Amino acid sequence: MSEVRARNSSRTRQDLLDAAAALFGERGYERSTIREIGERAGADPALIARYFGNKAGLYLETLPTDDTGPALADILDPARIEETLRRVNLLGPGPVLQAVIRAHDEPSVQAAASDRVDKRLTEGLEARMREEKLQSPRLRAQLAVAALSGIALARSAGTLEELASADQEDVVRLTAAMLGSLLGP
Repeated sequence: MSEVRARNSSRTRQDLLDAAAALFGERGYERSTIREIGERAGADPALIARYFGNKAGLYLETLPTDDTGPALADILDPARIEETLRRVNLLGPGPVLQAVIRAHDEPSVQAAASDRVDKRLTEGLEARMREEKLQSPRLRAQLAVAALSGIALARSAGTLEELASADQEDVVRLTAAMLGSLLGP
């Protein structure tokens, strides 16, 4: 006789979150499917739509919301640039990075992604430039985020062959110099 799992919506929701976080961490957003998440959670994949709206909404729920992780006020740090390039190349762009380059179909997901982009990527840069009394701090911060995002995406896509095949250290060094000129006086 097979064991029937008791229906518990909060447990199923948490199982889906745990399975999604694991898969997104292993494979990235693009390479993880709703079906695989449901299978790993032992739940009907259709429940993702019920609890989270869609895969992007589920992904956003798996992201840390306490913002205690590294802020990108240190976007000029070569280690931070290298980590961004490596992560996008390995896991592909998640919904938050995609929010930098295009709008999501679902307005609530777009609003959440935009908020995360602001909190995790631009606020620290903007605050630092305001303290230094630089002109257009928000615009500069958003340009820096867009530039780093675009470099990471273009490098991983491989369509700009020189960028895709360039030595990682060279790309990091040149990116840091470009961002330094944008974020400096």
